[in-house]
Amino acid sequence: MRVPASLLVLMTATTVLAGACAGPPAPVQNVKTAPDETVNLNAAGEFGTEDPGAIAYDRKLAPEGAQASVTVESSDGQTRTSLVVEGLLPNRRYGAHLHAKPCGKRPDDAGPHYQHHPGQIDAASEVWLDFTTDKEGAGRSSSRNDWALERAKLPGSLVIHAKPTVTSGPEVGQAGDRVACLTLK
Repeated sequence: MRVPASLLVLMTATTVLAGACAGPPAPVQNVKTAPDETVNLNAAGEFGTEDPGAIAYDRKLAPEGAQASVTVESSDGQTRTSLVVEGLLPNRRYGAHLHAKPCGKRPDDAGPHYQHHPGQIDAASEVWLDFTTDKEGAGRSSSRNDWALERAKLPGSLVIHAKPTVTSGPEVGQAGDRVACLTLK
């Protein structure tokens, strides 16, 4: 069978073009949140040992019945975070931060503090929500950061710490042992 010359030219051009398109795939781009997109994360629960989303690691500092609720809203270049706690020890200061990973059976499972600017340890890059409880063990805190969360890099949990956050010096960002954890959704 004879192939017409015009068809042969068309087949050759298609093969050459297909080969030119082959090659290494384009690099995967990080998924960024659109500037006008809102990201909402939240968690609430009574700290226990059974619910993997609300875990108490220290029953002395997070007694039976202690609970918390956290809301994170990020849009228009800002992230606003609010924390409310009840049933903790009365008249006591605690530290609280967003962490990189979800809660786990061990306190360290939540990973390090979430940092918007990796390696920058301060209230401008991290979300610090230290609070002091009242005589009934209730407390609240809020934070506003001048950056928006990116869907590809969201915090995984809120961790309550045994001490308030150290704000300067060689121990900046530290807040003692992990007392309780809420997994963000």
